[in-house]
Amino acid sequence: MKVVSFNILGHLLEIEVRPEPTPADGQVLLRVCRCGICGSDLHMTEPGSAHLPPNGFVMGHEIAGEVVAIGKSVENIRVGDRVAALPITGCGACVACLAGEPAWCREGMQYLAGGYAEYALAGARECLVLPESITLQDGALAEPLAVALHGVRQVPGVSGAHAMVIGAGPIGLGVIYWLHRFGAIKIQVIEGNPARAEMARQLGAAVVTAPDLAADPLAVRPNRDGPEFVFECVGRPGLLASAVAQVRPKGAVVSLGFCVNPEQILASAAAQREVTLKFPKLYSLNDYQMTIDAFEAGYVEPRMMVTGLTSLDDLPVVFESLRKPGDQCKVMVAPWEQATR
Repeated sequence: MKVVSFNILGHLLEIEVRPEPTPADGQVLLRVCRCGICGSDLHMTEPGSAHLPPNGFVMGHEIAGEVVAIGKSVENIRVGDRVAALPITGCGACVACLAGEPAWCREGMQYLAGGYAEYALAGARECLVLPESITLQDGALAEPLAVALHGVRQVPGVSGAHAMVIGAGPIGLGVIYWLHRFGAIKIQVIEGNPARAEMARQLGAAVVTAPDLAADPLAVRPNRDGPEFVFECVGRPGLLASAVAQVRPKGAVVSLGFCVNPEQILASAAAQREVTLKFPKLYSLNDYQMTIDAFEAGYVEPRMMVTGLTSLDDLPVVFESLRKPGDQCKVMVAPWEQATR
């Protein structure tokens, strides 16, 4: 099968041919139909990253596909099922796994990824069958939307609240989507890209402003009418400190940007206003299911985030191009189709 792998820092991803994997006990083999390119993959493969992948690693964790083979002990999934797959598995027997939270598996979660390929393995327990009304592209959007949902669920009282979202990339747009769905009365967004700013408005943002590049991220902006919740969704050093500076007293900051570089925070500024910091970890099966249920109910506005498709052959160049500012939001890998970008 054809795969696209990471091998050398600073070089393009490489196209390789490898044997098709065989599903182990409790696993399924997916024919990958769509896999989103995630900003965390870009961050992880930058110089200085604390999470640099090993040589030969096949990234891609926003996976939707068709089941083509099943391993032993698989009862909930059948060959031919169209599924959205969590890129992680757990032991399946501990309290966390039984509660649908493989990210907190007692034995330690296993990170599979592998979506930048024609075929990928997934845990059968971590696959959710897609309703007929939902496309495989929708299924691949379930991962970033579940990340956003998991972050929004970290804080109570979103309904009727004033919230700020820093960054309107796929995760930030997902946060806006869920905040609007859950009844936030004012959603303020910081985003400088005009195309993404417009998407933010369409998803429910009331106010969208460009970032103040001259502002000191450590300078506190005391405002008791400011946002109760600030969601940092970019992952660039300095933005978490900026979020802490802008949230109202006794408010909460949720870090969803997955910054892989050291971050400086002025602890005294947070302590003087009793700011709560939250660092969500991935998602649960329930987060995925809620996302699929929302799409099945017709709340499909996040489809606008998909701005391009790429084939595996074009992926190395497309992946590298996404490091630079542009109008792309969510580019999907379509292993069995030609690029339409």
